Amino acid sequence: MKKIKTYEHKKILVLGLAKSGVSAATLLHRLGAFVTVNDYKPLHENPEAQGLLQQGIKVICGEHPIELLDEGFQIIVKNPGIPYSNPMIQKAVEKGIPIITEVELAYQVSEASIIGITGTNGKTTTTTLICEMLEKGSKNPLIAGNIGTVASEVAQTATPEHNMVIELSSFQLMGINEFRPHIAILTNLYDAHLDYHGTREEYALAKANITKNQTEDDYLIVNGDQPHLINLIQASNAQKIYFSTKKIVENGVYIENDEVKYLDESIISVKDIVLPGAHNLENILSAIAAAKLSGVSNEAIKEVLSTFQGVKHRTQFVKSSRGRKFYNDSKATNTLATKSALSAFEQPIILLAGGLDRGNDFDDLIPYLHNVKAIITFGETSEKLLETAQKAGIDRRIPVDNVESAVPVAFELSNEGDIILLSPACASWDQYRTFEERGDIFIEAVHKL
Repeated sequence: MKKIKTYEHKKILVLGLAKSGVSAATLLHRLGAFVTVNDYKPLHENPEAQGLLQQGIKVICGEHPIELLDEGFQIIVKNPGIPYSNPMIQKAVEKGIPIITEVELAYQVSEASIIGITGTNGKTTTTTLICEMLEKGSKNPLIAGNIGTVASEVAQTATPEHNMVIELSSFQLMGINEFRPHIAILTNLYDAHLDYHGTREEYALAKANITKNQTEDDYLIVNGDQPHLINLIQASNAQKIYFSTKKIVENGVYIENDEVKYLDESIISVKDIVLPGAHNLENILSAIAAAKLSGVSNEAIKEVLSTFQGVKHRTQFVKSSRGRKFYNDSKATNTLATKSALSAFEQPIILLAGGLDRGNDFDDLIPYLHNVKAIITFGETSEKLLETAQKAGIDRRIPVDNVESAVPVAFELSNEGDIILLSPACASWDQYRTFEERGDIFIEAVHKL
């Protein structure tokens, strides 16, 4: 870890805890800052805050008192989940207090080269693939960010021999000043998180922050099939590497005659790739570019792609039972992700869907439901999804109480050769704490059959 003096003797407020806040507070305390932590959860329900208190860090819990900002803080480290519309943040902006997220701290103390991955969809799969390829190529990867351990925690143990591979959200990227990945990836860009960002333009600009500090010594890997994304990053100083599943691109990764190629060099045949789905092919191409730029051999890349079956909860193959294949795509918390999952299969599908009602309808799924033979719905959006299925001409439409009860019903409706797919198109919070919990319950129910 770099022994920086940037925060020594400075008054810093860490706003919001969870894993990122705990890591940021601990690191700043270690760097000699005068740290105050403010979290909304009461102290007696807050083991994270209690642990920081034992380290000698000042903790204020149970509310976000705006008058706290009168104490002369020089920097605020904000939990990414706290929106800029929060009164505390709005007041801090008015007072001119700089606001960062913990990934900025990670960059400042890391001795390792950084590969940063962002985009609307595909971040976790791409991040995991890159780590697998770097591991197979003996490039010492450390996985961090939304997919694993908090980046500012990983950075403290990173050495120059490591490569930090960080999955980054738009929320995190809004809070950077110096953060500069040597290799940055923009997987794709669609409408998302507009309740947080307000407009698509603001969301896009937050994503583009991943490249704002890059120089001509760095690389930016971009989806060459999205003109709006290409336009967004034109001002970047990084060397641009494009990937495309639809056309041959110069200085990039593409498919020609069913061969994946990087700069005209054949890497692997598409038929030898295990991971299903056109959307995953995009993730694979961007991961190949990052691996090649990191010096990984073709043999190592090919070995990973011929065995890698996916990330848990992301079109994850669970098991086969009596000729039926079960897939867990609980991470599909919006219709875009469910469209991708449905497009990955040519076989008849029994779809399990439903969850938190955010006020939207699901009619944009209709063109993707052509090989769905039955739908089983649950949660707050159950009725809406049943209505969409009726419009799509799906005869078998069955509401159930939850994911666990959906599995045996799906099995009863299925035939040999069918796909039974959990791809909810909704967040999980109406019935489950996380999409991971929802996916784990699905997996457990499948194994009980």
